[in-house]
Amino acid sequence: MSHPMRTVSEAVGAVPACRCIFLLLPTFSPLDLSSAVAALEAANSYGGTARYAWRVVSGDGLAVTAPNGLRVAVDGGLPELARGDMVFVCGGQGVEPGIPLKVLGWLRKAQRMGLVMAALGGGVMALARAGLLSGRQASAHWAQRATLAEMHPDVEVRTSLFTVEGKLITCAGGTATADMMLDLIADRHGGDVATAAADLMVCSAARKGSQDQTVSEFGRTGVRHEKLAAALSLMRSNLEEPLTPGRIAGLVGLSVRQLERLFSKYLQTTPKVYYTRLRLDYARSLLLQTNMRIIDIALASGFNSQTHFAKVYRRYSGKPPHQERPF
Repeated sequence: MSHPMRTVSEAVGAVPACRCIFLLLPTFSPLDLSSAVAALEAANSYGGTARYAWRVVSGDGLAVTAPNGLRVAVDGGLPELARGDMVFVCGGQGVEPGIPLKVLGWLRKAQRMGLVMAALGGGVMALARAGLLSGRQASAHWAQRATLAEMHPDVEVRTSLFTVEGKLITCAGGTATADMMLDLIADRHGGDVATAAADLMVCSAARKGSQDQTVSEFGRTGVRHEKLAAALSLMRSNLEEPLTPGRIAGLVGLSVRQLERLFSKYLQTTPKVYYTRLRLDYARSLLLQTNMRIIDIALASGFNSQTHFAKVYRRYSGKPPHQERPF
């Protein structure tokens, strides 16, 4: 599957198309790439004006195979950047291998040149590693927010679909990519072009970047009980320093016994067991997505010692923490 460079109309007086460079990381999401390119192509179709050209590249100039097995041929390696280019960093939800220094340097150069840069999905991790998000707000996919916050505490991680900070854009990925692209098109070419592009993509209404991507506790668990949902939300927000059942019960206006009954009725477990599972799930995401030391992961997950963490984790997953890592 190749993506040749789209050429600009050579008609006299035509405004040169904006060149969009899509950098594919090894974990890139094909959905993000296709959604972004589809939006640009739809924008070009309005009025027959070639507003955008695009080029798909990789760090080494070789084809990239996505985690789902889709192999994408690229137009080459990292190109020389020019004024007016836009750079899109395409990542995914999987484990991101070490990013080569030349890629990080290329991203830093793009920022120094004042180019618009957008991270799609896990691309936010690359921008953070390059030091481009320090002191900034950034949107990240819900499955990667905790990892980003843990590895880059200087980044204010948001739950929104996408965040625009000057010329830096971060997007949760997935279907939010289309929303972000339509917003970008509207900002550059007006609402008429964006609306026409949305119609062509069969998008009834583009969502605003500030809209929350987080699945509610009702949707996550299927539980329709306000106080139980509030208790679950408190647990998810306090993994590093777990709250006691008594504290949780008090904060949601229940007794400990009432809280235990709700967990038994709706989730067929106890508050303690459910809370421990949440912390272990978080620990597993850190093991899979980061190179943090196991003792640091244990502490970040609310365990006071590596020994205790390893014992509980092995009982939970069937193997010790160090065997969970893919590298």
